[in-house]
Amino acid sequence: MSKVTLESTISLANTSNGVISVSKIEEPYGANSNTVASIGISLAGNADAPEWKVHLPLDNLDDVIAALQKLK
Repeated sequence: MSKVTLESTISLANTSNGVISVSKIEEPYGANSNTVASIGISLAGNADAPEWKVHLPLDNLDDVIAALQKLK
């Protein structure tokens, strides 16, 4: 069974109630699956049930963060 830990909730710019949620999910795809970072978007403001989400393997975080920094 996966374990979800909500690490951070950020207000989503240019929305009334939207939030970005950043969570850590252990064993997201069953026993012995690798931990992922989950980034969710909820326009309704529900960080626990985002309408959109992406799961990123922790081994890819540094490269994804570097790519996102280039967008600034």
